[in-house]
Amino acid sequence: MHDEDYRELSKQELDKALEKMPGWKIADGKLRRSFEFGDFAEAFAFMTRVAIEAEKLNHHPEWSNVYNHVTINLVTHDIGNKVSNYDVILAQKISEIHKD
Repeated sequence: MHDEDYRELSKQELDKALEKMPGWKIADGKLRRSFEFGDFAEAFAFMTRVAIEAEKLNHHPEWSNVYNHVTINLVTHDIGNKVSNYDVILAQKISEIHKD
């Protein structure tokens, strides 16, 4: 379902994208954000909605869930574990799901 190929973002492109993505940051070379919910069921429902969008893009997050906390890391393995245009696209969709 790719409209374009994975492409590593330059530092300038990434900085510009981050300006429009509150809560997201670069940590350990990955696009990262943590979310907190009211309880486990809310966290899991959020993860389910993210999983559906990730599957549509065929681009899947690295994530962890502990009770009401979800941490998401995005990086593109196909281009050597760099942050790509698809990581930003998925991060934007995740923010929309979270209703930032």
